[in-house]
Amino acid sequence: MILAAGYGERLWPLTSDRTKPALPVLGKPLVGYVAEYLARHGIVDVVVNLHHEPESVRSALGDGSQFGVRLQYVHEPVILGTSGAMDNARHLLEGDTFVVVNGKLITDLDLKAALETHRQEKALATLILLRNPKHERFSIVETRDGLVSNFGGMPGPLAPDSQADPPLMFTGIQILESRIFDYIPRGVFSHSTTSVYPRAIANGERIAAHVAAGMWYELSTLTRYLDISLALLRRQGRDVYMGRNPSVDEEGEVHDSVLWNNVTVEKGASVRRAILGDGVRVPAGERLDDVAVVRGELISGMAPPAKALKGYVAGLNFVVPLSQ
Repeated sequence: MILAAGYGERLWPLTSDRTKPALPVLGKPLVGYVAEYLARHGIVDVVVNLHHEPESVRSALGDGSQFGVRLQYVHEPVILGTSGAMDNARHLLEGDTFVVVNGKLITDLDLKAALETHRQEKALATLILLRNPKHERFSIVETRDGLVSNFGGMPGPLAPDSQADPPLMFTGIQILESRIFDYIPRGVFSHSTTSVYPRAIANGERIAAHVAAGMWYELSTLTRYLDISLALLRRQGRDVYMGRNPSVDEEGEVHDSVLWNNVTVEKGASVRRAILGDGVRVPAGERLDDVAVVRGELISGMAPPAKALKGYVAGLNFVVPLSQ
C-alpha cells in the first residue's frame, strides 16, 4: 500500500492544485518513484489511498503499468491517518503479509533484506529504520535486542565531537502481518507510531527493527524538495531541470533550479536556487534567488494552509522565500 492521501501543507503552494505524492520530481511524479521501488522488489499489486486532489494522483499513476505495478485506489472522504488508511483498505490487504510505504519517498533501501528480518524475527510488523547522524527532525525510534521498544521525541541538537551512536529514525517503510488489524480501531483516525504500535508492544507483540543503509530522501518541505532534486541532478552531472516547453532567453541565467512545464525566463532575468511551477514567467531583468514560485492566479482567493511558508504577490507570480 502506498500512502498518498496527505495534503502537503509545508509544500504549498506547489500543492495548491495537486497532492504531495503527485508533485513532479525531475519529470516523474513522486509517487511513481515509490511504485517503481515496490516493483523492483517484486511487489506488483498495490493499493493507493486518496484524499486531497485525488485526480492528481490518478492522473500521475494511471493503472500503474508504466511503473510496473497494478493499482487499486481507495478514497478517504476524511483523512484517516497512517493506520486508519490501512483500516479503510483492509478488505484489500487482509490475508497476507503486506508492505506499507509513505508516498513521499525516493529510496533504494533493501526491502528484501527487511523481509528476511521480518521472517526471522517472526514479527507482527517490521519497521525499516535509518541512523540519523545529522539529528534531523525525525522522531527517535528506540530499540532493544532488535525490536522496537518505544517511539520518542525529536533528537536534540548535535553536540560537537559527540561519540554517541546516532539516533534511529523511521523511514516510512513497514512490513506487516494481517494480525495488525487486531490493533487498529475501525473507521476512525489513527496513526501507527502513536497508537497502534505502542498498543501492540504493550501487549507483548514483536515489532522488529531493521536498520538499513542506502539512499533515502523524504520530500516534505519546499527546501527539501529543492535540495533533493538538486542532489539527484548532481548525480547526473547537471544543476538545472527543465520540464516541457521551456523558454529561456540566451541572456537569461538559470542555475541550481527546477523548472516545471511551460516556464519562461526573459532577457536578463536571473534564477538561482528556485522552484518555478507550471506556466511561470520571469520578467526581463528580474532576480529570483532561493524561492518557490507559482502563477498568482493559481492561489487567488485561497487561504494558505497552517504550515505553509509565507509568500507575496509579485506581478503575475506568487513568490515564497525558502529562507524563513
